[in-house]
Amino acid sequence: MEEITGETLIADIIAINPDAQRILLGAGMHCIGCMMAHGETLEEACAVHGIEDMDALLSELNDHE
Repeated sequence: MEEITGETLIADIIAINPDAQRILLGAGMHCIGCMMAHGETLEEACAVHGIEDMDALLSELNDHE
């Protein structure tokens, strides 16, 4: 399975991890259907949404099978 990093685009994260929408929404990112999701990395989205602990979010996003 492909690893999600801070440089992974939001749209790609959703394609990689079936639970990503739930995880991102739970973290306060409501960019699931946003046009920016196709050109914004997780790192950029965290900055915009004030999420300081991207590592914890990455851990949860990468914990899928």
